[in-house]
Amino acid sequence: MTTQQLTTDLAAALLAVYPEPEAQAVATLVAEYLLGLSPLQRRMQAQAPVPGPVQAQLPALQARLLAHEPVQYVLGTAHFAGLELEVTPATLIPRPETEELVQLVARAHAGRPGLRLLDVGTGSGCLAIAIAMELANSQVVAVDISPGALAVARRNAARYAPAVAFEQVDILQALPAGVAPGSLDIVVSNPPYVRESERALMRANVLAWEPATALFVPDNDPLLFYRRLAEVGRALLRPGGSIWLEINEELGPETAALFAATAFEPAAVLNDFLGRPRFVRAVRR
Repeated sequence: MTTQQLTTDLAAALLAVYPEPEAQAVATLVAEYLLGLSPLQRRMQAQAPVPGPVQAQLPALQARLLAHEPVQYVLGTAHFAGLELEVTPATLIPRPETEELVQLVARAHAGRPGLRLLDVGTGSGCLAIAIAMELANSQVVAVDISPGALAVARRNAARYAPAVAFEQVDILQALPAGVAPGSLDIVVSNPPYVRESERALMRANVLAWEPATALFVPDNDPLLFYRRLAEVGRALLRPGGSIWLEINEELGPETAALFAATAFEPAAVLNDFLGRPRFVRAVRR
């Protein structure tokens, strides 16, 4: 078996659960991971033989992928903002839209050392770690309700941004003990925002594998976390500090309105790279 054959055969098998372009992309990712190759190296070594131990891993990996397990969980890693992060079913798989949130925050605060930032619902730690690396000498605290997610986030931070501090907090019930009132420059969060009625629109591998508590909110209270985040921002942000949030694209105006009513300047709804309303930014009065 050559590198090219491995990729082609796996992509063909995955057509049972993925459309063609995605099946090819997943197979390519698996081949590069197993063989330790970059995309360029994979192409240059297309006719190189695949070592026997690598071939021996393929049946089990293929079976997991055919059972709709996301490739990031199968491989235990996900790429985000130039980082290779550990992910497990205790954490959401970071999305490209969330990378945009990193860049929005980094551009808005570029050249300002010593900023204090809180990441609420950190999951794998992707936002906290990537922003800490973008903003030099920033002090970052990241919280999550899940001990499993925090264990993953701490391992990721140890590799890339060891100064990030973590705390287990149910943000709906309490504030982080390690953050003084009025001390923060930035609050950032990608909280649960998918309404229960939107489950039918989601893919089987997301529903079966990713943590539901990090995804879904009740239909009768879809802004539950944003209302609380407005309270968190009011309590912890200094005047002029800002809050940056990923949102449900169907609820942009409603989400923004929460902040104007709670000690913030009128909030802005920002679009993602596909032109969809995806973020809200608000500044503390």
